[in-house]
Formats: sequence, C-alpha cells, structure tokens
Amino acid sequence: MKTLPELTTERLVLRGFRPDDAAAVQRVAGDRDVAATVLNVPHPYEDHMAEAWIASHALAIEQLREYPFAITLRDTGELIGSMGLVDINFRHRRAEVGYLLGKSYWNRGYATEALRAVLRYAFEELDLNRVFAYHFECNPASGRVLQKAGFQREGCLRRHVERWGVFHDLPVFGILRDDFLKHYDSVQQPDSPAE
Repeated sequence: MKTLPELTTERLVLRGFRPDDAAAVQRVAGDRDVAATVLNVPHPYEDHMAEAWIASHALAIEQLREYPFAITLRDTGELIGSMGLVDINFRHRRAEVGYLLGKSYWNRGYATEALRAVLRYAFEELDLNRVFAYHFECNPASGRVLQKAGFQREGCLRRHVERWGVFHDLPVFGILRDDFLKHYDSVQQPDSPAE
C-alpha cells in the first residue's frame, strides 16, 4: 500500500490520518462555523463519521485518487485541520486541493503554511503541472490563503453549489508548477546555517 510522507514546515507536520485521530476530526469538523466554509463536510458531524472517513483513505491513496493530510502542530502533535489533494489526474498532471482548519486556528497563517508544503509535494514529488481550488464567495479568507500561496483567480462558477438551502458562487483559483516555483523562490526562506 502506498503511504503518505510526512511534510514538515516551521510550525506544522502534515501526515496521513490514523484511526486515533477520529475524535479530533469530529471536534474540528463538527464546528458549524468550520462546516459552513466547506462543501463536503456534513453538519451535524455525527459519531462514527470520522472513523468511516479515515478508513476510506487507504483505498483512495492506493488508487492514487486522493492524498489526505492531517495538519498537526509540530510542537504538540495536536490535530488542527486537514488538507488534501483530491481528484488527482496523473494523465493530465493536475489535482484539486481542499482544506479545513479548526476555528481557533484561523488567521494565524497555518493554512497558507500547510498549503505551500502540499504544493511543494504536488509539484516536486508527484510531478503535477496544475493544482486548482474553489471556495465559497462568502468566505474570502479562503481566497486570501490561496493568493498568498501563489494561486491566481481564474474565474467564478456562479451559483454553482447549494449548501444549507443557499446557492453559492465558487471562485476558481489555479496555480501552475512554473508559477509555484517562481512564487516559492520569491518567498523569503530562512538562512541556512553556515558550514
């Protein structure tokens, strides 16, 4: 079976989900404010949903369809969200990225930090050419995360999805491998220790 690598950043470790993550997943995804920002998270988030979702990962990874990463704090190991490459298409070398973050961790730069790590993996390890994302128009913070990571707005799917009785516009963002490499080079990296 294919397994996900650990992706380490300054403050985070992104890793595959484990069965013992279920309670944390339910806590994070079960928050109505968090669920309101993502299309595919049910609310209420009932018992056993997290276990079933985590159990589904093995086949999705084995079939190279999805790479779901748990976002954890590097210092404590606490699970604070998820970020995944979904609908991976190796023939066309593209994937969609989706993410959610626990509400108490919003506006701290964690999503952008995790996204940059996943993009690096997508472009450098998986050799993808394009990664794209959507977000609810009513959630501009998600668009800012994408822009900080180098995505460009490419359009808008008007009233494309229905969530809780309301149709929502979905701005479409994308980033190409070349764009990422240029953007990543322009992001100031910490100096390496002198040898």
